Amino acid sequence: MTPSSALASVLVDELVRGGVRDVVLSPGSRSAPLAHALLDAERAGRLRLHVRVDERSAGFLALGLAKGSGRPVPVVTTSGTAVANLHPAVLEAHHAAVPLVVLSADRPHELRGTGANQTTQQPGIFGPAVRWSFDLPAPVARPGLGPFWRSTVCRALAAATGATGPQPGPVHLDVCFREPLVPDLDPSAAPPWPDSLDGRPDGGPWVRVAPRPESVAAPIDEVARTLVVIGSTGDPRVALDAVAWARERGHPVVAEPFGPAAVREEAVPHGPLLLTATAWLDAHAPDRVLVVGRVTLSRAVGALLRRPGLRVEVVSEGGAWPDPSHVVGVVHGPDALRVGGGPAEESAHDWVGIWGEAGEALAAAVAAHPHPWPTGLAVAEAVSAKLPDGAVLVVGSSNPVRDLDLGVARSVAEEVVANRGLAGIDGLVSTAVGVALARPGTPTYALLGDLTFLHDTNGLLLGPDEPRPDLTVVVVNDDGGGIFTTLEPGAPERSDGFERVFGTPTGTDLAALCAAHDVVHTRATTAEELATEVARVPSGLRVVEVVVDRATHRQAHADLRALAARALGR
Repeated sequence: MTPSSALASVLVDELVRGGVRDVVLSPGSRSAPLAHALLDAERAGRLRLHVRVDERSAGFLALGLAKGSGRPVPVVTTSGTAVANLHPAVLEAHHAAVPLVVLSADRPHELRGTGANQTTQQPGIFGPAVRWSFDLPAPVARPGLGPFWRSTVCRALAAATGATGPQPGPVHLDVCFREPLVPDLDPSAAPPWPDSLDGRPDGGPWVRVAPRPESVAAPIDEVARTLVVIGSTGDPRVALDAVAWARERGHPVVAEPFGPAAVREEAVPHGPLLLTATAWLDAHAPDRVLVVGRVTLSRAVGALLRRPGLRVEVVSEGGAWPDPSHVVGVVHGPDALRVGGGPAEESAHDWVGIWGEAGEALAAAVAAHPHPWPTGLAVAEAVSAKLPDGAVLVVGSSNPVRDLDLGVARSVAEEVVANRGLAGIDGLVSTAVGVALARPGTPTYALLGDLTFLHDTNGLLLGPDEPRPDLTVVVVNDDGGGIFTTLEPGAPERSDGFERVFGTPTGTDLAALCAAHDVVHTRATTAEELATEVARVPSGLRVVEVVVDRATHRQAHADLRALAARALGR
């Protein structure tokens, strides 16, 4: 066994022992030892291997697999620019607390700084975005290395899963290899490795990291007129704990459209839209807002948190806490939500009832005035209304997620998944593919804009031997940057140059693009056609395109806010 093959085999074996079940690989020469070891492990039934030719898509596929499974997922690349292409996925994993494991192959140390081909300073390339990193030197044939390699993998997995830090996140293990990079064709002719490379005899990881003890949290003070605002959480259980805590105390909940369905079922219908009715809010303002997770969608939430005299507290999942307006006065850990506080007082029932009745009135008004077709709001409503039982919806950044947030009372999806760590449009197709592959048998859908879709068309590249997802991708095609029409650059008085630098139309033929990737494509021209397509349980990878006029976005959102103001009598 060659030194490089020995190192790769031990790393892959210890990853499996540590709970890894899926690995994403992008092909390369320097990473050949890992590729062979992964292929052997897959053939032995120990893991599932996914091969992608684009490293950026590979990174987001691993991110989606980790989101969907809750397990750490490694992504393996060769050296050089291949590693840099993972940076967007690493940043998303960092901010969203996703256990992504970067396993980058590298040249040996003596070649760094010499001008050797495909050689750069890979250790530290991701800066502070990783929870832990290690530069593993190229192996040599000497005793005692097996335990060192195994314990290094254990450290990486412990850091990725949050066992040794405040929360999960990405880690980077840079692994140097020397030639020969491929296994011996005749293993019996190779010199034996100088010591045993076996792991623990019970098949478990080399190092077992005990769960971190839960802190003893102080209870959250009781404030009768409290509003709980829930955004995107790294751990869905935190959001569920928040709604249970609010229910016990009689506090209304406004939730962004992420996480488990149980969160949205407890929330005020059309809560984010309700916050835009500023006159109603003036009359029913809370004394305290408790923010759980990262709220990233609505400017109305930001305006609420900046109201003079408001007490703002947050529940933080890690060492940092969300506070872009610098208004937070108290920070709690997640354990504080599980501290019993007894039943709510009668006045609290009145308080939660006021918000609940306003939400129901707003939902009735929106239902009586259907979103005009074709608009992004109408597409979000049609998709959400027809999802089958138990469905998971992956929603893209920019307009689709805001249409879902403002225009849909409650998404019927069992879970809504999004990349809200940095809320970029990178890798959403691959993320959705990863979520679908991680949950076989679960109806999985994605709702994306056309630029988000085009930004990751390499996510459609699936080799003939790769696991194929059951995924329906609905693309709202407004031919460009529709989100900007709803923001300051899209104001009518600023129309000069808008199309060139913000609208950015592409004119791409999505049907032809899908055909080039051998992906089924359908165009829905009516709400009924879209509902029919969504009602079909996903089988294979399909794209459903809906063409909308990007010029309708700004007015449609303005009309919806005006409807909210009228419905609440202010």
